[in-house]
Amino acid sequence: MARKQDEVMKAQDRDNAPGASQDRLYRDIARRLMDRINDGSYPVGGRLPAEREISTEFNVSRPTVREAIIALEVQGIVEVRVGSGAYVRRQTAAAETPGFSVTAFELTEARLLFEGEAAALAATNISDEELAELSSLIGRIAGPDATAAEAADREFHMLIAHATRNAAVVGTIESLWSLRQTSPECVLLHAKARTAMVKPVVEEHMAIVEALRSREPGRARNAMRTHLGAVIEHLLFATEEEAIERAKQAAQDTRARFARSITM
Repeated sequence: MARKQDEVMKAQDRDNAPGASQDRLYRDIARRLMDRINDGSYPVGGRLPAEREISTEFNVSRPTVREAIIALEVQGIVEVRVGSGAYVRRQTAAAETPGFSVTAFELTEARLLFEGEAAALAATNISDEELAELSSLIGRIAGPDATAAEAADREFHMLIAHATRNAAVVGTIESLWSLRQTSPECVLLHAKARTAMVKPVVEEHMAIVEALRSREPGRARNAMRTHLGAVIEHLLFATEEEAIERAKQAAQDTRARFARSITM
């Protein structure tokens, strides 16, 4: 896990280096990949180079490449096949311009900023009844039903927003959560995370509740930021974990078929 954290931090440092484009780098990479698709360098039906190769060629991080490919995937330009790579589905028309929505990484970064401060404010205003309700929601987050866990996760964070006693804060955080359901890039990556069995981490939510119970704004802010920083890391590696799990399952299926053939 430490190695993965180091990789993420290095990637973020490189993408935020002086001289980087004011537009998000992933959008620039998506456009450049689209240009190569349209000029036939990457033919329809063919596979794009591996993330690592694209990262090296364009001197950007692999997470940036992943965001670019997701942007192309939601527009139907490429198809990502688990354990195989991204394949070109179509070229774009001359008048077609790439459309970009908020990505899951951008959204979670914004949540980290706003919800961290919301937790700090909530620590000074939250009631004992609200703390008890947060603890109850953690029980639902820990449940086996992924859909119910995600709903409880949203309730958990919105309850903290309401505990700030600030309507503007509530409206801002509510709009960020709504983006998770409306932005195609967010919807796609969170779907990949669910496939990779990435779920809200109970221990991180418990740490937030304990920090709020302490009534210490700084502690509450740090607990929320730690949690959302971990969410970003989980999203970055969701597709890789998905590929690993699928590969493991395929290997198990192969061994099972081989065992059956021996006993026949």
